[in-house]
Amino acid sequence: MARITIADIARRAGVSTGAVSYALNDRPGVSAQTREKILAIAAELGWQPSQAARALSGARSETIGLILARPPQTLGVESFYMQFVAGLEQVLSGRSYGLLLQVVADVDAEIAAHLRWRAARRVDGVVVVDPRRDDPRLALLDGPDALPAVVVGDPSLAGGATAVWTDDGAAVRECVRHLAALGHRRIGRVSGTASFGHTRLRDTAFDDEVAAHGGTGRTERTDFSPQEGAHATRVLLTGPQRVTAVVFDSDAMALAGLGVAHELGLRVPQDVSLVAWDDSPLCTAAYPQLTALSHDVTAYGAHVARRLFDRMDGASPGSFLDATPRLRVRGSTGPA
Repeated sequence: MARITIADIARRAGVSTGAVSYALNDRPGVSAQTREKILAIAAELGWQPSQAARALSGARSETIGLILARPPQTLGVESFYMQFVAGLEQVLSGRSYGLLLQVVADVDAEIAAHLRWRAARRVDGVVVVDPRRDDPRLALLDGPDALPAVVVGDPSLAGGATAVWTDDGAAVRECVRHLAALGHRRIGRVSGTASFGHTRLRDTAFDDEVAAHGGTGRTERTDFSPQEGAHATRVLLTGPQRVTAVVFDSDAMALAGLGVAHELGLRVPQDVSLVAWDDSPLCTAAYPQLTALSHDVTAYGAHVARRLFDRMDGASPGSFLDATPRLRVRGSTGPA
């Protein structure tokens, strides 16, 4: 079978070979619409970079990729990804590798970016975060031309790809048991994005554990932003059936919730107990200090990077449990 060239792609797309080169190498010079058309045709024809050309520039790009389909304003206040990227960089710098980080609007844009990277071999491997049920991105991680990848999430969400994960269900159960032991029976939860797989896993663990202790659980959905976290907290802490404890899916939302409790004239923890997720310095800087599900996120990122290098070196896919978040009890939880 004859090798597909950029000239073949150019003829099919009705553009110049220069335009094809710009699109495949993710360089400026073509419109977004033309770029997507060229990449789609390249993928359809099964185009791959010339091994000879790659040899001239080195067999590897010495770069790994990470795409975040999150609102930039949300990322700006979340400590998780700052710590996670720091962990990636610890391992990458030791191997003289770089990180190509891209923030996009949604999953469709993320898939388009993955296709560009794969077609141009911009990166040697990818880290995939926030896996979903029936995740359309997983199809990109299979097949002979797929880039080595690590999915950061539960193995049930990884579609057979290498997964590095934490047991979110066990962490939620420990948290609920702690609150139940303090006498709390009406427990609220301020959750993150509903479509994320880890949100659903936490949902199930929360509902099951609250019910096991004879309690009533209420969950309010958010987009992880402090504004949404504050609104959800206000809903849970007002009305005749207000909760006596709230578990948050992030530290930023927990801090926003702490502010709402103060505004409502509620004492923490005498009137309401609060628990944050992803323990960070923000939790100990608050007053009272926030009880939190603590996890070494920097070490988590480093673990992911090591497993990705294993995949790039030919290791078979596997599932690797990282340290499960543990509850650090501080001043924001007390008897109901």
